[in-house]
Amino acid sequence: MYLKLNKEQLNNFHKNGFIGPLTIYSKEEVNKVWNDVRRQLPDRSYAAYPTDSYGAATNISNYDRHLDLDLLSRHIIHPKIIAPVSSILGDDVLCWRTEFFPKYPGDEGTDWHQADTFANASGKPQILWPGETEEQFGKGTLTVWTAFTDATIENGCLQIIPGTHVKMNYDETKSMEYQSDIVNSLTKDGIHRGFFGYDYRQLQIDPDWKPDETQAVSLEMKAGQCVIFWSTLMHASHPNMTKDNFRMGFVARYAPSYVDIYPNTDHVYEYGGNIPLDKFGCVIVSGKNRYNNNRVISHNLRGQPFTPLFTQL
Repeated sequence: MYLKLNKEQLNNFHKNGFIGPLTIYSKEEVNKVWNDVRRQLPDRSYAAYPTDSYGAATNISNYDRHLDLDLLSRHIIHPKIIAPVSSILGDDVLCWRTEFFPKYPGDEGTDWHQADTFANASGKPQILWPGETEEQFGKGTLTVWTAFTDATIENGCLQIIPGTHVKMNYDETKSMEYQSDIVNSLTKDGIHRGFFGYDYRQLQIDPDWKPDETQAVSLEMKAGQCVIFWSTLMHASHPNMTKDNFRMGFVARYAPSYVDIYPNTDHVYEYGGNIPLDKFGCVIVSGKNRYNNNRVISHNLRGQPFTPLFTQL
């Protein structure tokens, strides 16, 4: 039985903006999933985005491999993920993006940030709730961050500041300058941190404001666990201070199916590259697609069907 969140858990989620860690896989299961996935990643014969659309330094090179790798297609509809996600978002839920977040020994931490429309790097809204505009604060997306390897303070686990999802401290209508040469080269308040070639502080509404790191919580996780949080929650990660301890997180992003995904967009330009969306599609992971506002696909690019939670149980 895959249980939805109870009333107390939901109340805590709405107050704090996150829940977890939750266990999705056993140690043996996640080791097999990750070992199989990393062997398959170099094969891009069915990948949604061509390799000539980005450079090696871009963060978009690892987007949406759930669209072509069967194991990741099954991961995004895993009942132990979709049960709590649908508790929060309602019955009709879609997944619109996945991303790998590796942190190699010596890598910088990820800077404090929030995301609502995800126009922060692309310069154009990628997700809009009904009635929301780029200038009007919305809810962002529900992020499920799964540890494919152990995530510790030493190797760069997530940090969050509970309760900060109710107010945006960044203006995503501002622009950030992409600079490939600043990757792994910035130090902020004595901590080795950056944002994939951007300086997220350029989006601050108040240039003199700083996150209250005394309230920060470090989310250490065992491989196979996940944390679920609003993208509008202040979050960051520690740098990887180890010499030989690689950390891998895999993120899936969810929203109700009535939310607009990539409105009036056919290419995404960010992180020094671009991806065409001609093979992109949202995946209904729970309930039904009752709207016609988004591109929705029923099978991955290898022809395997996505089966929503409530038809699996």
